[in-house]
Amino acid sequence: MAKQIDTYLKLQIRGGQANPSPPVGPALGSKGLNIMEFCNQFNARSEDKKGQVLPVLITIYKDKSFDFVIKTPPASVLILEAANKKKGSDQSNINKVGSITWDQVKTIAETKMKDLNSFKIESAMMMIAGTARSMGVRVKGDFPVN
Repeated sequence: MAKQIDTYLKLQIRGGQANPSPPVGPALGSKGLNIMEFCNQFNARSEDKKGQVLPVLITIYKDKSFDFVIKTPPASVLILEAANKKKGSDQSNINKVGSITWDQVKTIAETKMKDLNSFKIESAMMMIAGTARSMGVRVKGDFPVN
């Protein structure tokens, strides 16, 4: 028989750096989970993505056990990395903070493909380009047509 799901919990944690301090500890402790067990498992599974912000979806069961899925880094983080910037623009329609190329957009789209609701890489590229625009990051050139 399958375990009964109690709730879900979404967190963003740096890869390989989960520890019992806030926000991880209080979020898990309030649900009655073993904080150190989660931290050890998360750090082991995210060691290859050390330092990157990773969304994690934790499924909490009635018996206080848990499973979790580590997602790909947010598109905004990947865009800022590609543009070598710390943060986006406060007025994205007026102030542009940087620019990226369509090749960089394609690389980000390929990375995010499994977490996006898109079947074609071109559609995913348009989503990433829209996110970049809303952050004040310009996409150089014309959209590559296949």
